[in-house]
Amino acid sequence: MFSSLSRLATTRPRRVLVVAVLFFVIAGFFGGPVAGLLNSDTDSFSDRGAESAQALERISAASGLDAAPSVLALVDTDATAALTEARAVLDDEPGVGRVVGGPDAGGAFVSTDGSKTYLAAVYDADADAEAVTEHLVVELSRIDGVTVGGSGPAFQAVNEQVERDIVRAELIAFPLLFVVSLLVFRSAVSALLPLLVGGLTIVTSLLIVRGINEVLDISIFALNLITGLGLGLAIDYSLFMVSRFREELARIAPDSARDHAEVVEAVRRTVATAGRTVVFSAVTVAGAGLALLVFPLRFLYSMGIGVTVVALVAAAVSITVLPALFAVLQHRVNALAPRRWRLAQEADARAEAHGFWYRLSQLVMKYRVGTALGGAAILVALGLPFLNVQFTGVDASVLPDSASAKTVDSTLRADFDGADVSALIVAIEAGEDQQHEVSAWVDEVSALDGVSQVAEPRYLGADTWQVDVLPAQGTLDEKSLDLVDQVRAVEGPGAILVGGLSADQVDQVAAILDSIPEALAILAVLTFAALFMMTGSVVLPVKALVMNLLTVTATFGILVLIFQDGRFEGLLGYTSQGALESSQPVFIFAVVFGLSTDYAVFLLTRIKEARDHGAGERESVALGLQRTGRIVTAAALLFAIALGAFATSEIVFIKELGIGTAAAVLIDATLVRALLVPSLMAMLGRANWWAPGPLRRLHDRFGLSEHDPVPAVATPGPARPGRHRR
Repeated sequence: MFSSLSRLATTRPRRVLVVAVLFFVIAGFFGGPVAGLLNSDTDSFSDRGAESAQALERISAASGLDAAPSVLALVDTDATAALTEARAVLDDEPGVGRVVGGPDAGGAFVSTDGSKTYLAAVYDADADAEAVTEHLVVELSRIDGVTVGGSGPAFQAVNEQVERDIVRAELIAFPLLFVVSLLVFRSAVSALLPLLVGGLTIVTSLLIVRGINEVLDISIFALNLITGLGLGLAIDYSLFMVSRFREELARIAPDSARDHAEVVEAVRRTVATAGRTVVFSAVTVAGAGLALLVFPLRFLYSMGIGVTVVALVAAAVSITVLPALFAVLQHRVNALAPRRWRLAQEADARAEAHGFWYRLSQLVMKYRVGTALGGAAILVALGLPFLNVQFTGVDASVLPDSASAKTVDSTLRADFDGADVSALIVAIEAGEDQQHEVSAWVDEVSALDGVSQVAEPRYLGADTWQVDVLPAQGTLDEKSLDLVDQVRAVEGPGAILVGGLSADQVDQVAAILDSIPEALAILAVLTFAALFMMTGSVVLPVKALVMNLLTVTATFGILVLIFQDGRFEGLLGYTSQGALESSQPVFIFAVVFGLSTDYAVFLLTRIKEARDHGAGERESVALGLQRTGRIVTAAALLFAIALGAFATSEIVFIKELGIGTAAAVLIDATLVRALLVPSLMAMLGRANWWAPGPLRRLHDRFGLSEHDPVPAVATPGPARPGRHRR
């Protein structure tokens, strides 16, 4: 495959590039509108097969109405005209089946100081909720003195904010990426290549996701991931490919002469080595995405689809378009660079043994035990705060303070008695003639610790009763979550289904916990298999798994310190929810695990390459780190910019995503790859490459081996007094 790709790139490079440009235009045309097609329902973070969802579905089927209101209109009690007009808008709206509230509806609908009241709109079960919400927000927002909120407008605001955040993140990331790429690549031409690959990766991924969305609902939140991860992986793979091409050019054709045969050979070797590594890396990252597909939450499996698609597309673009660009540009890949940068390029390409990363690895291996213990201790210390993690859900509190839905939510919590508590919505299977049994169930539930009050049972028809149970504590308080299980344990006259926000949170966490073992198994098996096929060792994959876990744990600890404990709120522009959104650790775990393996692939392939060509155990580690140290660190920095740009998001859990992944890749590229990997490899020596006989024979037959006759041992640089090669 790699021979065919390099032959295509060198024999018909312009044709490849023309096809790529045409495909970019077509993909942009058809994939660009995908934002308006992806799912933006409020249940992206819910398990739609859980009991909490079934309870609401049963109530809706029996009553013809949603089980809970979707739109709230907050009005000053003395604004009589505004209240009348708001009620008229809600009453006249097709799709609104019931309107409750106002000062005449009871104390629950009036603030404690009597200055505010609100109306609540319950939709018909068969209404187009998204369209109704959009229309009501427009109409109600025109009324002076009315502030619009509720779950419908809140999620609509989240979706709109996500789209704005993507645009802002791109506007911030692209210029920064070009500037940093210019410093990293030391050439304006080379610095543009990752952005070109990134753009093609993003539009292609959007096109594929649009196709997948035709058969499977994809959450709109996947757009953030496709943009950030597409840029990040494109940069990683481009940097690795460009660096290897430069290295091969310096080795084969150092004088910049346009010898076509030499350039063809450089492209061939680049694709055969770096291209192959990029494919292995993409497989490991895609494996992280596949692990997310086992979760029933639309948010998580959508992210899994996004990760898988972006990783494979980024690799495909990198091993097809980049080699064609190399064949056309030839030595001009280093063009538009000051003389000082050109000299630095040449030094990097020669990978001289006196380079910084070579010297650092020798120092680390000299003090290997202390370095390994110190590095591990730092990662463990960073991860300790995660022991106190608290989880929360997605509601209006994730929005910026300027959002009207958050204003309504905050006002209700602060100024209305019990408005910070969401009722447990219980569907009881019983006939209309079983009112006595239903009342007995209500009496038993009323006596439970943590229950504030229980509403009168309402018969909805179709052998279904609705009972609203109001907890004494906040919706996501631990006692309210425990109350869900207690209510479910009370036997009734028929099936008891408990829904509501508290029950939804309980079911969401349960769904995540139930799926974690399967996801971990997929992640571990795919990672182990990929690294074994690359290295032929069972020791190195196990070490990689352990170090990935340390990186992930440290990342979680940092997220708890920042977002749960409320640090840097002013700097980052957010208000702490006092907890992490419960799906974020799962998503970040998978993505960080995949990216950590990505960097491990880059380093281990160069170490193995040096070892396969005769370098000693420590020398191969030093050479591998010298050849990848600057690349991996630069890639991590660029990746941190690409995904870290989402720290500017107005949505709290998107900030968590951006900062978490950015912190993880920086930790992995510095503490792990620069310190832990060389120190542990020095400690184990030849044992790093051990595998049982049967697995060794399996690798000899099917695994990755370096057949290309390229000398992997670095070309010696100028001699320095008092130094010698090991």
